[in-house]
Amino acid sequence: MENCGGSRTAFRDGVKAAWPICLGYVPIGLAFGILAQKAGMHPMAAGAMSLFVYAGSAQFIAVSLLCTGAAATSIILTTLVVNLRHLLMSSSLAVHLQGVGRGFLSLFAYGVTDETFAVNLARFTAGRWHPRQAVVVNLVSGAVWTGSSIAGALGGEFIPAGAFGIDYALSAMFICLLVIQLRAPIHVVTAVISGAAAAVLCLEIPGNSHVIYASLFGATAGFALLKLKKHGRGGGKEKEP
Repeated sequence: MENCGGSRTAFRDGVKAAWPICLGYVPIGLAFGILAQKAGMHPMAAGAMSLFVYAGSAQFIAVSLLCTGAAATSIILTTLVVNLRHLLMSSSLAVHLQGVGRGFLSLFAYGVTDETFAVNLARFTAGRWHPRQAVVVNLVSGAVWTGSSIAGALGGEFIPAGAFGIDYALSAMFICLLVIQLRAPIHVVTAVISGAAAAVLCLEIPGNSHVIYASLFGATAGFALLKLKKHGRGGGKEKEP
């Protein structure tokens, strides 16, 4: 784990890494705020939800369930299942956070999202990235998300829910995050397998749990293919005289 320099350097580097996420969070946060306002939530309630829950897809689902009059138990269980992927993301990041205190880990864990995970993991893997820089990415992104949610809720009555394509912003950002991580053929194969599995499972499994199963299946298949490829190369070397 390399030293990132002073606090100012860590903050500057973290902000530089976070700004693409923030650009994506603004329209998505506005979209969430608008939907929350349409569901009857006060702007401060929408902001509190973004601050304490801080999980875009789960928040959209929760608001949708609120609109249908779903019970609190159903909302809690559904959002829990959707957010189970954070266990996998946190496990991947944990190897890069050795030696930090529990307080720092708690602060860092709070800010782990799909987008901050993708950005921080890529930089940790490439090297020259310190946990202090990573936590700045998390906190800056979270602040922008919360502020955008409040702004959307405040202006919700003046902005149609489908205006400016904000209903597509979440899907577009996930596609972008996927593309920038496709650095090898095995990554493409794993993405295709995961997507195909999700498409098939969504027809058989109600709710959103098919996303978890598809992710596990895709990751397992990608790992197995990678091991087979390495084994094939090793086998070829052993047969040489």
